[in-house]
Amino acid sequence: MSAPAQIPGQPQQKAPRRGRREQGRTLVLLILAVLITLFAVLNLDQVRVHYIAGSGRLPLIIVIVVSLLIGILLGGFASRRAGKSQSGKGS
Repeated sequence: MSAPAQIPGQPQQKAPRRGRREQGRTLVLLILAVLITLFAVLNLDQVRVHYIAGSGRLPLIIVIVVSLLIGILLGGFASRRAGKSQSGKGS
């Protein structure tokens, strides 16, 4: 795709400036990304994991991330169930 044609005599439109709030969010996300990257790099040691049917060795960061994701899923499921039971009591 090409840029829109400029018409002589008309002022060029400026790109909208980012607000302080958006710049602050970007800075916080950048710092968080750096901290997460450092956390991952510092937790590369192999750990023994016992599954239901067997065991194996995995990097510690994989174990941490999988545990986090399972916790997020279970928390979301529990909050949905709690929301449904609360809405059913009001009628």
